[in-house]
Amino acid sequence: MNVLILEDETPAHKKLVSYLSDFFDESFTMDSSRTVKEGTALLKRNAYDLILSDIKLLDGSSFEVFEKAETATPIIFCTAYDEHLLQAFQTNGIAYILKPYLKEDFDKALKKFLDLFEPKTLEKDIFKKLNNVLEHRNENYKKRFAIKKREGIKLLNTTDISLIQANGDFCKVIGSDGQLHSITQNIGSVIKELNPKHFYKINRSQIVNIGHIENIESYAKNRLALKIRGFEEHAITSSSITKGFRNWLEQ
Repeated sequence: MNVLILEDETPAHKKLVSYLSDFFDESFTMDSSRTVKEGTALLKRNAYDLILSDIKLLDGSSFEVFEKAETATPIIFCTAYDEHLLQAFQTNGIAYILKPYLKEDFDKALKKFLDLFEPKTLEKDIFKKLNNVLEHRNENYKKRFAIKKREGIKLLNTTDISLIQANGDFCKVIGSDGQLHSITQNIGSVIKELNPKHFYKINRSQIVNIGHIENIESYAKNRLALKIRGFEEHAITSSSITKGFRNWLEQ
C-alpha cells in the first residue's frame, strides 16, 4: 500500500498518519506534500494506491494537482470546506470527510476504499500459478545499485547490503562493511525491486538483508531487536510486523 497525503496543516497530517497506522497496522509506505508544486511532482513521479487530500494547500488548491498530473488513483478528501463536494466527486473522489473528523469517519472511508478497490477472490489455483512464475523470475530482482560518489559511480551488490533506511525521498544504505551510501529512491520503490527471499521491511523505514542478521533478541511490546552486520544500532521490528517476520525467517 503506497499512500500520498496532500495536507498543509501539521496537526492534521499527524492525525492522518496515526489513523492510517492504526487501520493498516503500519503496512504502508507514504509520501507527503504541503504544496501544489511538490504534490504534482510526486504524483507524476510515483504510483499510489490511495490519495488523502485536503482542498486548500499552501500555494493553491489540490484540484490543481489533479489537473496537472492525471491519475486514476482513488482520493479521500479530508477538508474543512464543504462547498467543494461536487468538484471532488468529479475527480477520483470516493469519500469526503469534513474537519474536525473522527477516527470512525476516517475508518469508514478506508473501508469503502478497500471494498471498492481490493482485489476480488480469484480461482483457487491462481496463486500457485503466480508463485511458480515468480520463482522462475528471480533474475528480474535488482542485483546491484549504481551509487554516485565524488570520485565517480560505485556499483554496490545487493548481497553486500545489510540495511536500507528511509530518508525522505531518498534511502540510506548500510553495507556489510559499515560504509554508508545514498540512493535516490524512496523506500517504497526500493522494496519492490529487491528479492523478498532475502530482504524484509521490518518497520515503516527499514529493510534488512537476512544474510547479514547476526543476532535477534526479544524487545518490548512484541517486537524484536536485530543486530545487523555493519550497523551500530539495533533495528527494531514493528509489533504488527513481528509475526510475519518470524515466519519469513523460517522459510
